[in-house]
Amino acid sequence: MSDFFNSGWGYWISIIALGGVAFCLWLLFTQRSWLGGAPKGEESTGHVWDGIGELNTPVPRWWTIMYIGLCVAALAVMFLYPALGTNPGLVGYTAAKQVEQEREEYMQMIAPVYEKFSAMPIDELVKNAEAHTIGERLFLNNCAQCHGSDARGSTNYPNLTDNDWLYGGEPEVLVQTITEGRHGIMAPLGAAISPAKANETAHYVRSLSGLSHDATLVPAGEATFKQFCVACHGVDAKGNKALGAPNLTDNIWLGSSSRDVIVNTILNGREGIMPAQKNLLSADQIRMLAAYVWSLSNKEAVAQ
Repeated sequence: MSDFFNSGWGYWISIIALGGVAFCLWLLFTQRSWLGGAPKGEESTGHVWDGIGELNTPVPRWWTIMYIGLCVAALAVMFLYPALGTNPGLVGYTAAKQVEQEREEYMQMIAPVYEKFSAMPIDELVKNAEAHTIGERLFLNNCAQCHGSDARGSTNYPNLTDNDWLYGGEPEVLVQTITEGRHGIMAPLGAAISPAKANETAHYVRSLSGLSHDATLVPAGEATFKQFCVACHGVDAKGNKALGAPNLTDNIWLGSSSRDVIVNTILNGREGIMPAQKNLLSADQIRMLAAYVWSLSNKEAVAQ
């Protein structure tokens, strides 16, 4: 309780919550002459319809006691649980703790399913039909939202079936990628080069993949590329897996190969995030998932 309130927002929420209970109690007592019940006699409001008069009689004593009891219960809940702004409550309950506890219980429940696969290396897992099925289900539940149910990706989401990898497609690299996630950044160069130079560079980059380009702009674009881009993409423009810098010569594009998109990327940069799965999946699940993903681009090895 030492950190009962630690922000202005916490104050505001607490005032609303406590004020609501206080208002209910105030409203109750201002409409009664005493706690015990109704005043003596019958008090009429003076309203009569078809000979039926409206009485102004307080609610019964039992209802009043119940109403006050509910207000007391509400106050107890507010102080026991996180209902007063940023106050964590006396019992220390949070939804995050509940989710984590349920996750641990779930992991314990499914552990026997993965136990027989825990000692198998990935190159054996990919040849096991049961492991393949489990890996596929894990992929559809956790990865298909971005990479597609067929794992072929879409604009800005990589195709996992073509054996073209930003950080490497080896099994151990896939395990690391799934576990820790990836954060790829293409730094914006708009402050260093002009749109005209970006356009020249785009024509040079398109020429590397055999795409249509203006040959007269390629030499100038190559000069700009060597000045600003080789640090990540390499002198040969084949990329750098240690940095996640893509190969610009294979005509495989994460976004689009159009000149306008390339120019925009050069000037404004690009950022992509692969979220870490270590807090969602167990180590055995990640290995099973990595084996399935590896099998998608290594079908010949799997068939052996």
